[in-house]
Amino acid sequence: MENDFYHKFISPPDTLADFVENLGMFYNPTATEKPVVIVPDGRIDLFLTKSRSAGLQLTLVGLETFPEERWIPPGIVHYVISFKPLAVEYILQHPIAAILNTAQVLAPNFWGFVEEDLTDFSTFCDKVSAKITDLLPATIDPRKRKLFHLLYGSKVDITVHQLAEQVGWSSRQMNRYFTQQLGLSLKAYANILRFRASLEHIAQGRLFPELNFTDQNHFIKTIKKFAGVVPKELSKNKNDRFILLSVLKQQ
Repeated sequence: MENDFYHKFISPPDTLADFVENLGMFYNPTATEKPVVIVPDGRIDLFLTKSRSAGLQLTLVGLETFPEERWIPPGIVHYVISFKPLAVEYILQHPIAAILNTAQVLAPNFWGFVEEDLTDFSTFCDKVSAKITDLLPATIDPRKRKLFHLLYGSKVDITVHQLAEQVGWSSRQMNRYFTQQLGLSLKAYANILRFRASLEHIAQGRLFPELNFTDQNHFIKTIKKFAGVVPKELSKNKNDRFILLSVLKQQ
């Protein structure tokens, strides 16, 4: 890995694992903007940045369904809370369907954040964990909890019909929930998670399908759809362009 990008990601406390995938920070120490490719990963990200010109900024990014090139400015530390979908209803308490493939700027005092919170990563993580713990609901629909456990636990090698049978929730109801809360169908979300699971194999240099793909050609087309490049090029990750792949390679 070239020494032009710093990142650190940690898992949340076990009590928050149904709602938060990780807490992270990244930083471009060079003097120029760094081009990166953001790929769909099934997460909802809350970015916090601080700059001399704009002060504290909070941006909630909805789910992505296609790859997008972005540029990380130099000299600015970015903190991020990566939520799982269950957090949309129970923690954020507001649907994000309207920001599919886009983002929403939040009030700078959202959740009581201040500029000083972006000074120390460990302190930031403690504050975020405490805040989300305070927001934990007394009860959660067991069907929704089981649905997401199955989606993540099975590496999405499971059909919508099978999910409906195991969860006890009709396919129509599940799709309505996904569309209203997240802005896409359950099947579309499952396909994103399957791509995400494939990245774990690609990060280890395994460039052949290990999940429910029809054949190698189907696998290559799926990777190119969500990453913009074929598996071999993605695995090389030239200039650390694919941040998610860089993180997976370090795990």
